[in-house]
Amino acid sequence: MATLHSFPGVRPHPDHLEEIASVPYDVISTDEARTLAEGEPRSFLHVARPEVDLSPEVDVHDDVVYAKGAENLRAFVEADYTVQEDEPSVYVYRLVMDGREQTGIFGGVSVGEYDDGTIVKHEETRPKKEDDRTRHILEQQAHAEPVMFTYRDQDAIHDLVDRVQKNDPLYDFEAEDGVRHTVWKVEGAEGLVDAFKDVAHFYIADGHHRCKAASRAAQRLREQDPADHDGGVPEYEVFPAVLFPMSHMKILAYNRLVYELPEAPGDFLDTLTEEFEVEHDIDDPEPSMKGFVCVYLDGAWHRVALPPSQGVRAVDQLDVARLSEYILEPHLDITDPRRDPNIDFVGGIRGTDELEQRVDEGEAQLAVSMSPTSIEELVAVSDEGSLMPPKSTWFEPKLRSGLLVHDFVDDVPEGASLTLAEKKA
Repeated sequence: MATLHSFPGVRPHPDHLEEIASVPYDVISTDEARTLAEGEPRSFLHVARPEVDLSPEVDVHDDVVYAKGAENLRAFVEADYTVQEDEPSVYVYRLVMDGREQTGIFGGVSVGEYDDGTIVKHEETRPKKEDDRTRHILEQQAHAEPVMFTYRDQDAIHDLVDRVQKNDPLYDFEAEDGVRHTVWKVEGAEGLVDAFKDVAHFYIADGHHRCKAASRAAQRLREQDPADHDGGVPEYEVFPAVLFPMSHMKILAYNRLVYELPEAPGDFLDTLTEEFEVEHDIDDPEPSMKGFVCVYLDGAWHRVALPPSQGVRAVDQLDVARLSEYILEPHLDITDPRRDPNIDFVGGIRGTDELEQRVDEGEAQLAVSMSPTSIEELVAVSDEGSLMPPKSTWFEPKLRSGLLVHDFVDDVPEGASLTLAEKKA
């Protein structure tokens, strides 16, 4: 069974909340982070993206970047505009976007349960990104940002969450993107912790690299830590997550761009028309149902029906997998979308206008508008032990960073660090 943990969080003083809360590190580039952090000295981007405080010439993986992140994290923890919770706690976190509510539990989850598969993943991680996140955790001696999980709905948990929301919130603010964020501290968290004992698995929705990095950091510290922690679990064995029931999750499409085609765009459209059922010059650039994609070619949108997969697994039936099986691999020789430089991915939040623009401006020759993967499909793929094709899901709304930080400095053995070889990875 999956376990919910309380943890001793560090959080903004309510008077300074909106100065601090920021977008997560992985939805913006370094240049975008610099722009957002400029003139905002308390923005959490100074912790999550510490390179913003250094010269643009400094590589984001340089030693000085990690040292700056550790310095900024300690400054955040010790500042008079943040609060250190006296006792471990859990929280209810509600997001409202375009009138739609998504409410989850902000608490701690177990590294051990990630390692043993109780926390189920659906995506491969890249070693270089793992190295980066692991080093930030170890040098900051904290988990700075939460991951996003989902779980199968439980009425008992819904009831407890509803009760908490009848109280006054700890935070309630609307971010610049129009998403409203409300956080309640749970008084007497034992009931919620107990209710999660009936949840068999947590499923990673967003944050695979942070999960893997938390595991690697814990392993490193475990090897260097002879203490028994009074029989308890050291804080580095727990990392923060927001747990949403499946019924609250919304996934947007993750669209595709292809830079170079093997033939002229008009000829490639003829090739698709010969092999598939194609509806030309359509008005709506978003697929109306599963099993279809819309392609932007030769100045117009066209709807293409994808045949059922020849595979028998849940992952084979995903539209993103069928696109690869029937178009990307045989016609474009894109066999490894994760690494092939001829393909790019555009989150559905950016809309199809961006796809058109990038093709019309000559940056790419083909755009593909996808149907969103459903949360049920994600869980089915996870349960069968398969991995999703790269960039299959785009979750909205995004969590805000800086609302609750898991500082575990007191549980770190003196002198614990990465080896020089790992630092240079």
